[in-house]
Amino acid sequence: MNPPIVILRPEPGASASLQAAMALGLDAYAFPLFTTMPRAWDAPAPDAFDALLLGSANALRHGGEGLDAYAGKPAYCVGDVTTQAALSRGLAVAAQGVGGLQDVLDKVSGHARLLRLSGEERVALCPPPGVTVEERVVYASLPAPMPVELARLMGVAALPCIIVMLHSGAAARHFIAECARLGLSRGRITAITIGPRVTQICDEAGGWRDVLTAAQPSDAAMLALARQTCQTDTGLDGGLAGQ
Repeated sequence: MNPPIVILRPEPGASASLQAAMALGLDAYAFPLFTTMPRAWDAPAPDAFDALLLGSANALRHGGEGLDAYAGKPAYCVGDVTTQAALSRGLAVAAQGVGGLQDVLDKVSGHARLLRLSGEERVALCPPPGVTVEERVVYASLPAPMPVELARLMGVAALPCIIVMLHSGAAARHFIAECARLGLSRGRITAITIGPRVTQICDEAGGWRDVLTAAQPSDAAMLALARQTCQTDTGLDGGLAGQ
């Protein structure tokens, strides 16, 4: 039996990751450690910007009525989900990236004034020459206590390995803090991170069985790495069902 794969990202991403993991034949469980909530924000005048910069579909799910003013505006998006959400809100997608938001920003062409809609937890960006980026925080992912079921799974002594997927720096920090609060060891946990920044957070904390970084900053790349890791690790037959 494969080692259990633990998914911590907020909904609806958690369910999407869970479905994708199960399609790969992985023994996966979703335990969202965050709840995504809208934040009040002032929507700048549409004519003050040439295009929107979007790193997450959450900005479109939780942006509220303020987004209506930008209908028809070009948008630079990260990933398929964000692109589809942008189209559903009436935006005209100028470009879609598969890496991080900085990679998308580096490819901006013909739009010098950008409005970035983001969450409270966000990566600092470096605009290319001639491009300005103004930011508005439109949502926040609020941390929640570790579910009892996850704490119970981590306490199963017979499990040689548990794989935990960390989609953000906030997820890594909160998971580490919750383990410390509950007195749970991370010595049998292999962390799979979405990128080097999250890996650095894990490495600085220490105490893991292993920390692995996905080849690309995407859920698909993280799941591919989890599948590869499962080929060398043996889990407990039944996972949570054996409790």
